[in-house]
Amino acid sequence: MSAAGTSAPRSIRRELVGWLALGLFTAVVIGAVATYLRAREEANALFDYQLTQLAASVTGMPLATGTGPGSLPGNDALVVEIWNRNGVEIYLSQPQRRLPQTAERGFRTVTNDSGEWRVLTTLAGDQVVQVAQPMNVRRELAASMALRTILPLIAIVPFLAVLLWFGIARGLRPLDRLASAVGQRSPRTLEPLPESGLPREVQPLVHALNGLLARLATAQGAQRAFIADAAHELRTPLTAVHLQVQLAERATTEAERRAALGELRSGLDRANHLVGQLLTLAREEPGVIDRPLARVDLAALAREVVADAAAQAAARGIDLGITGAPAGGDASEAAAALVTGDAVSLRTLLSNLVDNALRYTPAGGRIDIGSAGDNGATLLSVRDSGSGIAAAEHARVFDRFYRAPDAAGVPGSGLGLAIVKSIADRHGATVALGPGIPGAAGPGLGVTVRFPAAAEPRSPG
Repeated sequence: MSAAGTSAPRSIRRELVGWLALGLFTAVVIGAVATYLRAREEANALFDYQLTQLAASVTGMPLATGTGPGSLPGNDALVVEIWNRNGVEIYLSQPQRRLPQTAERGFRTVTNDSGEWRVLTTLAGDQVVQVAQPMNVRRELAASMALRTILPLIAIVPFLAVLLWFGIARGLRPLDRLASAVGQRSPRTLEPLPESGLPREVQPLVHALNGLLARLATAQGAQRAFIADAAHELRTPLTAVHLQVQLAERATTEAERRAALGELRSGLDRANHLVGQLLTLAREEPGVIDRPLARVDLAALAREVVADAAAQAAARGIDLGITGAPAGGDASEAAAALVTGDAVSLRTLLSNLVDNALRYTPAGGRIDIGSAGDNGATLLSVRDSGSGIAAAEHARVFDRFYRAPDAAGVPGSGLGLAIVKSIADRHGATVALGPGIPGAAGPGLGVTVRFPAAAEPRSPG
């Protein structure tokens, strides 16, 4: 998308100032309206009282046309009308302003050609006194009172707006420092961000960023270690292959050539296995391949893996089969061995466990695969009758390229259990080592993968 088609980035500072200014303006308007309404109410009460007093003052006075309180200076806004009970007009303060005559006592609001009027009608003996005042006088007084009240608040609005701008700028200053600190980080410098002196609202963001930086540092460290170990491990089989090629070239007899070619083939097989394991481990790194999760039946998966390895097991005279439930599991729950995860990765996990068992189980031995539910959790186990692994080595055998001292005579790359551990971690599962099937070679080895109870595995990556 071109730069012209993209919208300008939002400014938190401008947005906050805008909303606060709008709220302040709205509050001022509401305050002004409320003040005006209150002032008008008070003005009405005051003027009504004035009309009452005026009506009381003219009652019983000798009046003549053109004289009286209504014609006094300053009283031009008031209209006084007096007539007797027969409707004969006795007095009119302003002949040009006539109001409708009524004998209804009390206050009322009427409208004529001169506008809207507030009228008070009262009876005094045999006279009807009617006193009136235009409503616009009251509104003008109410507006004047409200304006005098609201003007100081309006005057300080610009000052408040400036204060809001600088206050918000000061409050957002930690974000500027945080952005500067993040900009200084690089793939080579992934130190955690400083957390001291930060507002409470920013601390969760800094914690999350520090967690991300820590995971990136761990991933980069593992990547560098993997590259170094892979380079070292590949050098040995490639050097051996190179030597076998030289021996084949120098062979003088057919027997020597066949022996050299046999060793060359064996070296190529080891190098091919190592490369395959390296590629598998790289694919199983978190975030490399994001496949959709699905419900996986571990029992069906075990049958597929056994079918693939049956020929190799038969060639070595090893009894490879599936049991009803793994050690510690409930055979009655074998049908409930379902997990939610990546079917391809789980097949790789089980294939590596079976491959390791085939490598370390002597001819005539036995390998059992079990899968079942256990108190809501799901267990998958592979048990063999090989020599087993010493308890002191259980923690280290999951390291990449590490091989136990008693495994020196068995070909391998030291990556099988590392791949198993990586896949199990991605699915929220745990891997435990223990005794397997006791036999002539030793106590055997049992590997149990326990998937969590009633919990969806973490998605790949």
